[in-house]
Amino acid sequence: MADNAKTTAAMVIPTMRYNDAAAAIAWLCEAFGFEKHLVVPGEDGTIVHAQLVFGHGMVMLGSARASEFDNLQKPPSALGTIPWPPPNKRLQRTVRSAARR
Repeated sequence: MADNAKTTAAMVIPTMRYNDAAAAIAWLCEAFGFEKHLVVPGEDGTIVHAQLVFGHGMVMLGSARASEFDNLQKPPSALGTIPWPPPNKRLQRTVRSAARR
């Protein structure tokens, strides 16, 4: 999968909000191999905007806050649980990194 990411151009860039965006950035980089492209810190340890890259792909994220835009986008904690596929190398790497968010 990582090899495909290096040769595939991204056409869609997902955005996410996290209750603790700084911790989410650290987790996404450690567990999945994302790299920080841009991180704009805000007040009180919040993240105004961040761009993480994986090969040619990118995700954008920031701290959840009360705004009209954030009413349309909820942090993962508001979504409940997501079923995982059978274990594989990516999942094993995630578990090894203590990914529990």
